[in-house]
Amino acid sequence: MVESRKTSETDIRLDLNVRGTGVYKFDTEIPFFEHMLSHISKHGLIDMDLKLRGDIGIDCHHSVEDTAILMGQMIHTQLGDKKGIFRYGNFTLPMDEVLTTVAVDLGGRFYFKYTGPPMDGKFGIYDAELSLEFLQKFALNAKMNLHVVVHYGENRHHIHESIFKGLGKALRQAITIDSLTKDQIPSTKGMLE
Repeated sequence: MVESRKTSETDIRLDLNVRGTGVYKFDTEIPFFEHMLSHISKHGLIDMDLKLRGDIGIDCHHSVEDTAILMGQMIHTQLGDKKGIFRYGNFTLPMDEVLTTVAVDLGGRFYFKYTGPPMDGKFGIYDAELSLEFLQKFALNAKMNLHVVVHYGENRHHIHESIFKGLGKALRQAITIDSLTKDQIPSTKGMLE
């Protein structure tokens, strides 16, 4: 599925498949952002081919935010009525001295909560705080609950990697079809938004 988003600040083309094999190709001019997205793809088995041009001469905010919006919308659309999916996913990921838990609910309602050390500093041209912006806008547009807890850790790079890898793993669980309930909506309401 290929979608585009074009504003006065960004021009994005994304080919995304939630039932993929974890292959990815990026052309964003923001190396650290590509590195983080690769973890969602690889560990979530979500195929991505992203071309992004944005006003990075100002900063990377609009580029990261608009990518999150488009990704979230596309995942929500591709899941359709969500029949048969596990709906919930969680993963606790160790990465050297860091331990992070990511939990998701694809039930159709937005909520985002981050608990952990401050996201500050830079990775090249990427402001660390943009990871929280990405996660919030991604969850909002995917219509999902997303909880991230960094239990402890010191290395900023490891903290970021653990979050994005954990997100990929949790999404993979939630998106997977449950063979025992493949013809059922995973809700007592009989529907999910």
